Parts: sequence; structure tokens; C-alpha cells
Amino acid sequence: MSQLTEITHTQSVRLSDDENAVIIVDQTRLPGHLEYLCLSSAGEIWDAIHSLKVRGAPAIGICAGYGIYCLAKQIRAADFKEFLQKFHEQKEYLNSSRPTAVNLSWALNRMEGVVTANAGRSPEEILPLLKAECMAIHQEDIRMCTAISEYGLSLLKDGDGILTHCNAGPLATSRYGTGQGPLFLAKERGMHLKVFADETRPLLQGARLTAYELSRAGIDVTLICDNMAGMVMKNGWVQACMVGCDRVAANGDVANKIGTSSVAVLAHYYHIPFYVLGPTSTIDMACKTGSEIQIEQRDPDEIREMFYQEPMAPKGVNYYNPAFDVTDHSLITAIITEKGICYPPFTDSLAAQMQFGT
Repeated sequence: MSQLTEITHTQSVRLSDDENAVIIVDQTRLPGHLEYLCLSSAGEIWDAIHSLKVRGAPAIGICAGYGIYCLAKQIRAADFKEFLQKFHEQKEYLNSSRPTAVNLSWALNRMEGVVTANAGRSPEEILPLLKAECMAIHQEDIRMCTAISEYGLSLLKDGDGILTHCNAGPLATSRYGTGQGPLFLAKERGMHLKVFADETRPLLQGARLTAYELSRAGIDVTLICDNMAGMVMKNGWVQACMVGCDRVAANGDVANKIGTSSVAVLAHYYHIPFYVLGPTSTIDMACKTGSEIQIEQRDPDEIREMFYQEPMAPKGVNYYNPAFDVTDHSLITAIITEKGICYPPFTDSLAAQMQFGT
């Protein structure tokens, strides 16, 4: 192995120095422009999540935690009851921004739990507890991503070819990432991996974000169109597929960026391991199967005209633009979390992980 390399990670989400706003990287401006946004109002935070200025399940959770803390500081209430009511209204508003990524509701419910657990206290006494909780959510994500990356890297060997879909690196999380976390950790440890990054239509997260992050870190990455995945697999260039996840059902069905299930089908056909990486906060044990996952429908113009100078489809044509699809558990080799590697049957291994450490 070559000399160890320290990777510089872009900090995608943080609390402002005055603790009154959330600072995010505007991911819609990458790769051409690295710009930061300061979000202080409920509308700004909602729009940033909904419009994918901040995206990636863990990053959304971190942003929501910081965001609801900043909004809580703006609440004017005479007593605890009024504070809780206004807090709950803000929480439900932010939660409506994106329905599929479970980390959004998970982080917001966790923050609201701090409020309800301190019934009778004044808002002034609760605010420091909310700050501690949102900071804890961020620090825990850093530790989780590091652990996920370690477990994922244990499944790879020097010289492997890895295929990715969408973006699940530091921009989508806090450090290293989930689906791409092992790639950054491998680079730090001197391992050479050859990465093929799906462009990920229609929002091009693979082209704009994954290729940006990996190339910036000096990782060997080749960008391909989504419909080229089968060719590179057939050529024998791919030894594993690694993707992130937005929600995992109790049976192991996984909701992730649209096109993920197609990659899984191809990998199954070519006998290539298909790994899903994500924190246990994305596991929804109340959701029995993927059929229960609500799939977000996006603006049709994302297909027709986004990233084009002129519309690239006929005016008036019908559109279908789901943000996610569900990969059946039968196509998944393993689900990797910060607690370890889950193998089929996922109903057993996921349940065991969710009970571990509780």
C-alpha cells in the first residue's frame, strides 16, 4: 500500500457561530460553485430541504436538528404549554418538506422529545438542552459514518472496482459518508479502488456531487451514464456496488434514489455483491415492507428542462418523476450500519441490530 493520505471533507451542515442559523453548502450549485447559505427562518430551512440544497438522509437530519433549535430560539411563549404548541407546529412544518427520508422525522422527533421530557420547565431552561441534543445528533453522525466506513471497507480489497449510484459521501452526511464512506477511508489508508459513478438522472447527484467529491479527494473515479452500468459490470470492471439509503423497512427493502433498484437487478444478474450502507436511524422497524414507504413525487421540470438551456422534451408530454425507488431485499447482499453488517434474513439481523445497545 502507498503512503497514508489525509482527506479534506467538505462540511455540508453546521450551526452558525452566533447559533441563530444553519449554514449549509448549496448542493444545487455544485460542482461549478461552492456556495454557503445561511438559513434562519422556517421557510428558508423548509425550502433548502425540499429543493435539495441540503440532501442526503443524514445531512437532512443534522440540518433539521440545528434548524428546529434555531426556530425554538425565536419562539415567544408565556409558559411551557404555549412553547410546546409552537415548537410542535414548527416541527410538523419542517417534517412536511420531504416525506421519504426517515432521518428528517427521526431528528425532529428526537428534538421534540427533549421538550416533552422537560414539561414544566421554562423555555429558557429548555433551549440549552435542545442545543446539546442537536450537537449530539451531528457528533453521533460523524462517529456512525466512520464506523459504517470501517465495516464497508472490510468487504473490499485493493484494486477492486466499485459502482456507486447517487451521492452518499461527506456532502450527504457529516464525514466520510455512508455509501461512499469506504472509498474515502480506503484512500486515506493507501488502498487503490477504481470507482464507476452513475450520473444519477434526473438531478445528476452522481455527476455533480459524487464525481466532485471523489476527484477532489484524488480517488480514481470514472463517470458513466446510468444506462452504462450493465456494460461495466459485464466487462468485469465491478467487484461490488455500494449505495446509501433513505429508509430501510423491517424486512430489508430499501428506499434510495431512483435507479438504485435497476443497479441491484443488474448486480444480481452478474453475481456482483450489492451493499447498502446507512446509519440505524434510517431503519424504520414500524415499516414492515417497502410497499409501505411513501415515495416522493418531484417536479416534472426536473426531467424536461433542469440543466438544459432549452426544454429537452415536447411541451405537454406526460411525466412521471419519483425521487426514489424501492430495492427488494432479495437483491441485497448486506446492509451495513454503524453497528455491523446485516446479512439475510434481514427480518432477523435488522431486528437484532436495533435491539443492540438499547
